[in-house]
Amino acid sequence: MVNNYQDHRFADTKKYSAGKILAIAASFLGLIAASCSQQTATNVSAKSDTTSNTVTTKTTEKNNVIRLGYQKGGIIPLARQRGELERQLTAQTIKVEWIGPFDRCATLLSSLNGNRADIGGCGDIPSISGIAAGQPLCIGSVQRPRPDYLGNAILVRGDSPIQKPADLVGKKVAVNQGGAGEYLLLKVLEKANIPKEKVQRVYLSPNDAAPALYQGSVDAWAVWEPYISIAELEHKARRITTTHPAPTYGILIVRSDAAKENPVAVKAALTALSEDGEWLNQNTSAASDFLVKELKLSDAVAKQVTKNRGPESYVFPNSEDVANLQKTADWLLEQKIIPQRVDIATAICPLGTTASR
Repeated sequence: MVNNYQDHRFADTKKYSAGKILAIAASFLGLIAASCSQQTATNVSAKSDTTSNTVTTKTTEKNNVIRLGYQKGGIIPLARQRGELERQLTAQTIKVEWIGPFDRCATLLSSLNGNRADIGGCGDIPSISGIAAGQPLCIGSVQRPRPDYLGNAILVRGDSPIQKPADLVGKKVAVNQGGAGEYLLLKVLEKANIPKEKVQRVYLSPNDAAPALYQGSVDAWAVWEPYISIAELEHKARRITTTHPAPTYGILIVRSDAAKENPVAVKAALTALSEDGEWLNQNTSAASDFLVKELKLSDAVAKQVTKNRGPESYVFPNSEDVANLQKTADWLLEQKIIPQRVDIATAICPLGTTASR
């Protein structure tokens, strides 16, 4: 069992594995004697064919690599451990590369933006924020909101006098800027009719927010799993929210050029990830075991994380999903969390998966 939070710090690796594109070198040996025009024409034709074959081979090899970026604790690293996704894609001559782990969505999105990964798992808030910031991203598949979802919470120290959202007035709350934490806090304040200006938001990454809460530098922390269960079970923190006032979508976000250039590979990977999620839903004990191995969590923490996160069910978005995500994007613009409006309909990946259903 791991008791030290530092063991749970998710290092943001700076070394990324680029897709290895193999080129087949073509050589053409011309005939020494080139006395007749017919022979010259034959040589030019052969050279043209060889060049065409080389370009085709390069394109095929490029399109047969898919790079999956991941944070710890999501569906992608669990799929990596299980191995079924890689077997399925290999059977389709698609090579899989795993990029990560990343400590939060912002660094994962940066990897997608920098062409170091093709697909990653994030929440809808950071995904929309990334698109609004001009990052070349599109929405591949979604996990629909669940009203009973306990994967997000506002936490306080166990000995804190704060008992309810109204007690946050005049206090400091750690959130990730433009992410799920800031969204949760603002929605909680909105529901409680508390002006957002009366609560100080302190922008910190999860790795910095955790010690800030435990050491008293901030009064509360708006965060998600697995940080919630680690804080509750190993650091005696407690939640002051039990449900999310505006449950969020999970997003499998895709680098736009990957969706355009490698649509078959991207769609195959998204489909396989959905199947991994459904398998995990039928094997919750296996999901906990994966978390123990992946995050080095205690059994108790892993079981609570699995319970709080609920089912992992990713589907291709339909018209209702697009409308719901548009409402979220418009709200983010109203709150000045994002700099410009995002048209969700045009932000869906062009994979031929958006028919109403």
